[in-house]
This record gives sequence, structure tokens and C-alpha cells, in this order.
Amino acid sequence: MSFVDNTQLIRLLQLSSSALPVGGFTYSQGLEWAVECQWVSNEGDLHAWLLDLIGTNLQYLEVPLLVRMTQACQDKDTLALIRWIDILLAHRETSELRLEEMNRGRAMARLLEDLEMELANDWKIFLSKSQTAGFSLALNQWQIPISLGAQGFAWSWLENILISGVKLIPLGQVAGQRILKNLAKPLAKAVEKGMSITDEEIGSSAPSLAYASAKHETQYTRLFRS
Repeated sequence: MSFVDNTQLIRLLQLSSSALPVGGFTYSQGLEWAVECQWVSNEGDLHAWLLDLIGTNLQYLEVPLLVRMTQACQDKDTLALIRWIDILLAHRETSELRLEEMNRGRAMARLLEDLEMELANDWKIFLSKSQTAGFSLALNQWQIPISLGAQGFAWSWLENILISGVKLIPLGQVAGQRILKNLAKPLAKAVEKGMSITDEEIGSSAPSLAYASAKHETQYTRLFRS
């Protein structure tokens, strides 16, 4: 059997891991309040909540902007990268969601710098505004194809929020795995669609997410930062 070098895949798994020290596991993106007010109270509710976000925010905002940031990194076009970062932050509808993006951005920038990644130090000031930008730079520097990288990026988001839901409702681990299994095809289709979105189509409206996140900012007791 001939050996196949899967270094790119292994590095993508590293980037997508919930163990990556950027704090992804500390955020619920409003889900904690949605559970508190019983919008999400069982396995079916959590599946529906995640499926809706896959078809809106992930497909029309997160993936298209990841694609454009990765291209900007490839072109070493800092003005384009900064523009797409600003557009992403403008779509973060609450203070909490913006802080999450920037906090994780700073953590990702520090990590890439510690890993001695090319450009991480020179671009640190604007990479620190968005974890998506840092992820994009890593995809480019590690030569991970965007078609593969976008799937890892989407999976990382889904797994982190799913873990939050399993803890909050709470659900058993098997229920969580069922949700991941059932969302695999919708996730893949959303990534495929998201990679073909035009500039004019970028944007998303998720009022329940925005409302839940805003309410979570003043929630009396909470486990997650957002």
C-alpha cells in the first residue's frame, strides 16, 4: 500500500478542533438564553435551531467571507482583508457577538504568531479583530484548499455550538451525535452553496439569534460568555 501524505488534512483537523486554544468552547452565541426561555428545550429544538443557522448565517455570511478572506491572504491584499473583516463585524448584531469575534481573533492571532506562521506578526493588528481572518491565513499558509477548509470551518462552528446545547438543555452525548449525523448533509450543502455566493448576496438575517444574544448580555446567571 502506497503512503498518501495527508498533512493538509491533519492541519485542518488541528484548526477545526474544539481543543484549539481560541476559546470557542466558552461561547453559546445566544443559545444559553434560548434554552433559558425554553425556545430550545429538547433534541428536536436544538436540531431546528442549528439547521436554521446553517441555512442563513453560515451559508450566506460565514462561508462567503471565509472564502474572500482566504483569497485576500493568498493575494497578500491587506486592504481587501481589512474590508472583509469590517463587513463581518458589521454583521455581528450585538455587542456580545462582536466581542466574541474580536476576543477569538486576538487568541487566534497570538496562536498563529506562537506557531511562527508567516505574516502572523506583521498582520497581527487586523487579524486580532476576527477569528475568521486568522483561520483564513492559516488555510493559506498551510496550503489547505478552500473547498476543504470551508468544510472544516463550518464543522468547527457546528460542533462548538452543539456541545453548548448538549450541556445547557441538557442532552445525552448520543443525542448530540445524532444531531451531528443528521446535520452533516445540510452542512455540506450550505458550504457548497456558500462558496458560490456573490458579493451582492452576502448577508444574513437571523432575528432570533440577535434577540437571544442581546438578552443573554444581561441574563442573571450564565455559563457561557455569549
